Amino acid sequence: MKTTREWKQVTITKKGTKKLQSGHPWVYEGEVLALEANIQNGDIVDVFSEKGSYQGSGLYNGNSRIRIRLLSRNANDRFDEDFFYRRLQHAISYRATVMGEDFDACRLIFGEADYLPGLTVDRFHDLLVVQTLSYGMEQRKDMLFPMLVKILRDEYHVAIRGIYERNDVGIRKLEGLEKTKGWYEHSVLPKHPESCLTCIVENGISYDVDVENGQKTGFFLDQKYNRAAIARIAKGKHVLDCFTHTGSFALNAAKGGAAHVHAVDISQTVIDMAQHHADINGLQERMSFETADVFDLLKALKKQPRVYDMIILDPPAFTKSRETISHAVKGYREINTAAMKLLPRGGYLATCSCSHFMNEGLFKSMLHEAALAAGVSLRQIEARQQSCDHPILWNVPETSYLKFYIFQIA
Repeated sequence: MKTTREWKQVTITKKGTKKLQSGHPWVYEGEVLALEANIQNGDIVDVFSEKGSYQGSGLYNGNSRIRIRLLSRNANDRFDEDFFYRRLQHAISYRATVMGEDFDACRLIFGEADYLPGLTVDRFHDLLVVQTLSYGMEQRKDMLFPMLVKILRDEYHVAIRGIYERNDVGIRKLEGLEKTKGWYEHSVLPKHPESCLTCIVENGISYDVDVENGQKTGFFLDQKYNRAAIARIAKGKHVLDCFTHTGSFALNAAKGGAAHVHAVDISQTVIDMAQHHADINGLQERMSFETADVFDLLKALKKQPRVYDMIILDPPAFTKSRETISHAVKGYREINTAAMKLLPRGGYLATCSCSHFMNEGLFKSMLHEAALAAGVSLRQIEARQQSCDHPILWNVPETSYLKFYIFQIA
């Protein structure tokens, strides 16, 4: 390592050092032993062990429990524009390679998984939707966003029509940042579009994506190939799609040849959008929609003759913290037990969880308990995760969050 460094130093505990050496990129507030004077939030700092060995360099934020988010473990890196340009290039090149024809609608940047901590960028055809969820990335967005536009234009012949910021999430407050949303203005971009709607095609199905009001960044891209897996087995089935949101699983089942698909969600707004998607894709004749609480609906269906031979459960995250995990387990177990009881022998269940805190072990244990309570056995067809534009770093458990199973009821 060079003897002279331009970045201020932070010394961390043995526990923090051990964690960094295992490959995790975060230093928590309790792991900081000492830091040089006048370090500002968003600054890049060098991280050292108690024994004085260099551990990496990262973004500092005194407001956050995560005090430092590592950018690099290479002491020769210079954190100039070229450094960040290369990081963005590598991330986008990865998506262009692994997504192929699906590059038109995918996640381009997935925070820590792309060594750009706290930055999320989704591409919806000619619009980018961004979230800057760390103080350091917020400070650098005026450098990063024009780079994204340039890379897509120069290397992939993609003309970006606008960048919409969806910084309306609570985690920003934990970083000392305000919640905001709106069009990002910059000289590299044309005047922002009048409409926040854009159209994408996924698995041969068209969707109108509302980047301003849709959940998260406008559309859940991480289930892309899980929806295709549903389409492969839905032919001839009578399908109940619970928590349908924009109708994506239901639409894939209908396109896959389901005899009929009934899609349910508690929100009338999203049911209207799901109905709209059925209409524009010519699938409305084999689909029906209902605004209802899924928990209540599953209870009511117990009293009726069995009419479904395939049920899809894609609930929102029932927990976003470890403190509420027991409540979440109870909710997952309730809906899965009810669905298993409703299905005939030989029926099909697709079930998932998008919560990182509901880890795979907990989720599988819950499914065992639900099957026992329902008096059925589960024949596993597929076990899947998030799509590859949301890459998982094995040394960063937080990048792995989606569990998805398809079973036959035996």
